[in-house]
Amino acid sequence: MRTHLVTGARSGIGLALADRLEERGDRVLRVTRADVDLADGAAVRRWAELLDVDRLDSLVHMAGTVELDPVASVGVAEWERQIAVNLNAPALMTGPLLPALRAAGGTVVFVNSSAGLAAYAGWAAYAASKFGLRALADALRAEEAEHGVRVTTVFPSRTATPMQEKVHEQEGRTYDASRWLRPDTVVDTILHVLDLPADATVPEIVIRPR
Repeated sequence: MRTHLVTGARSGIGLALADRLEERGDRVLRVTRADVDLADGAAVRRWAELLDVDRLDSLVHMAGTVELDPVASVGVAEWERQIAVNLNAPALMTGPLLPALRAAGGTVVFVNSSAGLAAYAGWAAYAASKFGLRALADALRAEEAEHGVRVTTVFPSRTATPMQEKVHEQEGRTYDASRWLRPDTVVDTILHVLDLPADATVPEIVIRPR
């Protein structure tokens, strides 16, 4: 039985992925806010260090938070929370789990965003956290190649999730889920990455609505 750890497994893409993995018989460690506060870096590191797992086939960083504000008025708390949850938490959680990932020849998947490729007005804090997440993935990929750990960044564009509905509210736009990617479409892509044969790796995937 393969073992996967999925953050942000309470809703959206994370929930859909965890459900799909369990449906096919895999073991899933679902990480939600009830388990650890991802905005608290020290707590994230302690949680990961205390996790009792010897082998980990995948670590999927799905959790994220977004607050739109222009640079001229972004608040300290909003800026720091997005950096903490979207960037610091994946970095601080991954380190202690690398022995288990190496033991399984596992895969780390960073579910990023199209905002990790291009930044627009009002998106400075979120995009900064996602640009940083891409850099984290690139560095980890280079460091862990010799240990047999694969690292993939997935860049979904707008996806029909509760977070996307919140973004539309902040933008003052009407939310129409039919315009955006379905969570299961992103899940299909992640499962493809997790099920790759041992002789292949996919460093990055960009997914956009048609």
